[in-house]
Amino acid sequence: MAPRASRHGDPRADDDIVLARLRRHLEFLGLTKTLGELDVHLATLTRERLGPTATLEHILGIEAAHKLELRIERRVSTSGLTERKTLEAFEWDFQPNLDKALVLELGRLDFVRRREDLVITGMAGTGKSHVLKAFVVRACEQGIRVRYARCVDLLDDLHAGLADGTYAKRLKAWARAELLVIDDVGLGQVKKRGDEPTAAHTLYNLIDRRHGRVSTAITSNIGLSEWGRFLGDATLTAAILDRLAMHAIRIDVDGPSYRQHVAETRANGHAKKR
Repeated sequence: MAPRASRHGDPRADDDIVLARLRRHLEFLGLTKTLGELDVHLATLTRERLGPTATLEHILGIEAAHKLELRIERRVSTSGLTERKTLEAFEWDFQPNLDKALVLELGRLDFVRRREDLVITGMAGTGKSHVLKAFVVRACEQGIRVRYARCVDLLDDLHAGLADGTYAKRLKAWARAELLVIDDVGLGQVKKRGDEPTAAHTLYNLIDRRHGRVSTAITSNIGLSEWGRFLGDATLTAAILDRLAMHAIRIDVDGPSYRQHVAETRANGHAKKR
């Protein structure tokens, strides 16, 4: 059956008009992924001879996946995470004492929905931060409101709020996240200026607001018994630990430092080249 001709006798003229109109529709709707790859999609649909329903599903499925990817990227960028990690890339064989099944189960983030807390302790380089950074990425993928910060950076942010009058606003923002990851307790130096409250007081206010309402996940490079010295107030630190212990899942990573292992491997490689 011959293609239907336009009033001007050229069937391609009608196709060009429809194609131009289609491009305008896609641009107006903001379907930029489909618009940018329209010629490829049309060639695929023609080759595979898909019906109208399958055609719509094909195009809208690609667009929906693109929108979701952009949404995840936005969540990651606003979470505070600067380095992406995945559980798939974790060197499980290097940390045989770490309960892989437990970590993978926690990676489903059901503990966040149960409003439980998580505390992971262990020496530097044992993979604690890797695990929680992977959890941040998964939270972004699942649409969970998540924020990430190193402990000293979080405390600095709240102390900055005391100086510029935005403390209440900042505290509320940190307290609102469905999952708050506080990384590297015990690493770095907690700043104390003049009559500012101790780090323990600042952290207590945050943990107390979140306690039993939303989940907090923490990594610590020092034992919990050393938190009082690090945070500057043993009594308030005990109150923090009391609240965390009530709803916390505890993991202690007792193993070697992966970073040290990588450094030694590189050093040995350079030595052999000489």
